[in-house]
Amino acid sequence: QVHLVESGGGLVQAGGSLRLSCAAFGSIFSGDVMGWYRQTPGKQRELVARITSGGSTNYADSVKGRFTISGYNAKNTMYLQMNSLKPEDTAVYYCNMYRAGMNFWGKGTLVTVSS
Repeated sequence: QVHLVESGGGLVQAGGSLRLSCAAFGSIFSGDVMGWYRQTPGKQRELVARITSGGSTNYADSVKGRFTISGYNAKNTMYLQMNSLKPEDTAVYYCNMYRAGMNFWGKGTLVTVSS
């Protein structure tokens, strides 16, 4: 089992920055993939970015060039640096770990971007 805890959400003006953190408690294996998803009311949860234990990353087109995912290997902590935030980035952001067909989720952290 893995327990994921997000932090770093909050209110920011458009054009500002936030950094989200996800602490993973429990065993981490080399095949695990960690990522960030987000969800707004009435919409499906969508992938924002993910990172493998080897450091490979991929991003949603809507955040490329603005968001950076990092961490994971060093201290079982993953980060999402979000720059040039837009009002459409407003959502609850969830930390995710994918392992052998199973998904583990944090409780989420709210990011609100005001125009």
